[in-house]
Amino acid sequence: MDKFTTLTGVAAPLEIVNVDTDMIIPKQYLKTIKRTGLGTGLFSEMRYKEDGSENPDFVLNQPAYRKAQIIVAGDNFGCGSSREHAPWALLDFGIRCVISTSFADIFYNNCFNNGILPVAVSQEDLYKLFDDAKRGANATLTIDLEAQEIRGPDGGVVRFDIDPQRKAKLLSGLDDIGVTTKEKGPAIDTYERQAAERRPWL
Repeated sequence: MDKFTTLTGVAAPLEIVNVDTDMIIPKQYLKTIKRTGLGTGLFSEMRYKEDGSENPDFVLNQPAYRKAQIIVAGDNFGCGSSREHAPWALLDFGIRCVISTSFADIFYNNCFNNGILPVAVSQEDLYKLFDDAKRGANATLTIDLEAQEIRGPDGGVVRFDIDPQRKAKLLSGLDDIGVTTKEKGPAIDTYERQAAERRPWL
């Protein structure tokens, strides 16, 4: 997966609480195990009308936010079923960071394994970031993972906490398998070679 170091991009305000994974990517899109192509289904029940045309009132359909890379959302983002398609859809659309006051545990963990940074902030800081995000094309935030800072368009700074191991994974662009391969690769290779020597008939 791609490394996450510093991201500067437009932030879209999604002032909805309890955004569940079925809202992020509805069930009809779960037939595939490919990580690409799911961006068209992201928030589809809100993005599109029944006739398939775009809903102009939905934030990601508005000109200023069509290429948003950050979402500022209400409490408890990613709740509901444990579908990994949710972060896949966000990433395929172009979202690399989601900011909220809280996240569902499984969704939160899935984000780190797919190169998305979920940032938990206080309610007070979320209100500030919503104000920034409502500026349309000027709603540009900078997410500095190394410094653990969110910098707003007027120079304001919001700091955030993150588990050091998860931070290291994103900075290096490694998921759980990548970390295991990097740290334990030589030991695994040695074991496999010795096992083949001891049991050549396998």
